[in-house]
Amino acid sequence: MKLMLSIRISILVLTVSLLSATAVSQGTLADYERALGLRDKVQGKAVNLPERANWIGKTSRFWYRKSVVGGNEFVLVDAETLAKRPAFDHERLATALSTATGEKHSALKLPFQQITFADDEKSFEFSVTDARWRCELADYSVKKLPPEERRGGITFNTGLPGPRYNFPRTDAKVSPDGKWEAWINNFNVWVRPNGKREGTALSFDGSEGNYYALASLVWSPDSKMVAVYRVRPGYNRKIQFVESTPADQVQPKYHSMDYAKPGDALDHPQPVLFHVESKKQMVVDNALFPNPYNLTRIEWRKDNRAFTFEYNQRGHQVYRIIEVNAVDGKARSVISEEPKTFFTYSSKKYRFDLADGNEVVWMSERDDWNHLYLMDGATGQVKNQITKGQWVVRGVEKVDEEKRQIWFQASGMYTGKDPYFVHYYRINFDGSGLTALTEADANHSVTFSADMKYYVDSWSRVDLPTISVLRTCADKKLLAEIERSDIQELVKTGWRAPEVFTALGRDGKTDIWGVIYRPSNFDPLKKYPVIENIYAGPHSSFVPKSFAAYSQMQAMAELGFIVVQIDGMGTSNRSKAFHDVAWKNLGDAGFPDRILWHQTVAAKYRYYDITRVGIYGTSAGGQSSLGGLLFHPEFYKVCVSSCGCHDNRMDKIWWNEQWMGWPLGPEYAAASNVDNAHRLQGKLLLILGELDTNVDPASTMQVVNALIKADKSFDFLMLPGAGHTSGGAYGDKRRYDFFVHHLLGVEPPDWNRIDKTKIAAADGN
Repeated sequence: MKLMLSIRISILVLTVSLLSATAVSQGTLADYERALGLRDKVQGKAVNLPERANWIGKTSRFWYRKSVVGGNEFVLVDAETLAKRPAFDHERLATALSTATGEKHSALKLPFQQITFADDEKSFEFSVTDARWRCELADYSVKKLPPEERRGGITFNTGLPGPRYNFPRTDAKVSPDGKWEAWINNFNVWVRPNGKREGTALSFDGSEGNYYALASLVWSPDSKMVAVYRVRPGYNRKIQFVESTPADQVQPKYHSMDYAKPGDALDHPQPVLFHVESKKQMVVDNALFPNPYNLTRIEWRKDNRAFTFEYNQRGHQVYRIIEVNAVDGKARSVISEEPKTFFTYSSKKYRFDLADGNEVVWMSERDDWNHLYLMDGATGQVKNQITKGQWVVRGVEKVDEEKRQIWFQASGMYTGKDPYFVHYYRINFDGSGLTALTEADANHSVTFSADMKYYVDSWSRVDLPTISVLRTCADKKLLAEIERSDIQELVKTGWRAPEVFTALGRDGKTDIWGVIYRPSNFDPLKKYPVIENIYAGPHSSFVPKSFAAYSQMQAMAELGFIVVQIDGMGTSNRSKAFHDVAWKNLGDAGFPDRILWHQTVAAKYRYYDITRVGIYGTSAGGQSSLGGLLFHPEFYKVCVSSCGCHDNRMDKIWWNEQWMGWPLGPEYAAASNVDNAHRLQGKLLLILGELDTNVDPASTMQVVNALIKADKSFDFLMLPGAGHTSGGAYGDKRRYDFFVHHLLGVEPPDWNRIDKTKIAAADGN
């Protein structure tokens, strides 16, 4: 009997020990206090942390904002003299702004982050609560500026105001020589001598259903010709909102807005050329641009010989520069991109015309990597590839036509290093003379003076606070260290950098990069559930690469989780093949790579518990997070999805057709969280702002409806009056509670009974 009792006691002790290794001190009120108080705890603890440098006009002076004890200050530096001082008297401005606004402002906590100096540097402007202000440095008088005029009625595809903004109107566009003006009358193009009331019609074929758009009209440099788009309107889709709890009345309000969706009939612009003196009209043959998603603004050659525009074909698989001869109105294709998948017009298109279009610097992924090419403007042929290799150009800073040099950003040039780190380079047009302007193994941000004499190089990593230096462009000579961040006090708070982790993706050879956040009281002997923060929107990459004292992911980790973020295949800034995984396949969201990454981490760290994995995301991340639960229920168990574009047929046209294609095919339904809602097995919380103008709120409501029809259990939080959001502080807490309950098996605090002031006091400790 005693033996059996001893055995039972031993088993009980062992059970308690195992439980203590998995659950004790996770999801407790103390953990919540650390999570909710983290921002305040680390705020201001990293000092001398500089933000991006801003050069003042064409001068050798720049300003930046940096963190200091108690807040932030603006600093002014002269690159010629290396003099460094406050950009203005912070105390005087705070006093003046307090008087002007009626609200108390302090010198180190001014309510703006950006300033714009006047050309004479005797004043600067800034924005506070949607209003623009000017400070006169002579006496620190502060004046509120009148609001800028804004016009509505912009369509999604052409960017051209519709017919209701063309008639009746008195607006006119004056010719370069100042002798003529053109305007729209009864949807047609008219011209008249400048200052006269009477004019002459150049067109007679305009109508409300096929109107000339004044916004598109461009005079030739010699003032003898006019080029303009005639637009056949497409379907004017609107989405509707009910604002349930407006601030100014008891009853709800109804709102609507223009919102084109995938598959909608779009505006169809047609370029038309007019010779003013002869009144000759030439409608340009559209054989080279038959099905536009959009045509860009018209640009004339300086010698008046032609004008150009860019043609983005519906479906984004053909992109052309079109040149129209000014004499006969005939069109030709200068450059044409025709990839098998998509041309990333929204982030990877770059064009610079040289010698009035005789040569063109052009960006292309035609060799599977994003590079720059020198093109013959007459033949459209490649003269030479400027940049080359298994790395990508991330952007162009400057094209020096005289020196025939290009200054650009790139990633992935250094083998074995993080392929996402941005570095800066200079190269000659012929591909020679590649020169690195940045050296440190980190993510760089560089700003150049207007005359390209100096540059400020700021770099950091998630584990390295920002360092900022001033160099000369000609020889990279180090002139001064501008700032070196100090995080001693931050480290004392228990702050630790996330771990950068790589694992092989689905192809068995490509590195997938991510970061791992652990709680500050991390115990390697415990088991930790894992939460993935997902944003797989294919337009960029999303894993943090630069230093940050505070991370929302770190705050969530404090509850007793390990929180990660990963860039799987389908995201951008790697090869074209890496990106192409997203083509008509947004439902993939890189999950095969993400799951392998998780498994690799778990194989290395025994405390990384992939039997309990949660996932959350917002917007495109809202779609992907729910997709993880629906399509990979064997791996993802709990999801919090905020304002997701759950069905790509319901979301904005430009984003979704770029990746999912046109015409709409079965791929849209295959990736739809609405059509696949019946697959739900895990625990789900949906969060939605009722006034979301980014993603149609009906996208989430249709998921809700499908889940109800499928008799699925889930949680749903509607946020009255909120827009495109995950819910702010309230949403954060609800997300925390959901994961604590379903991944830790711990009942969250009863917030209705807890004294919030005590938690607030604890937050500050």
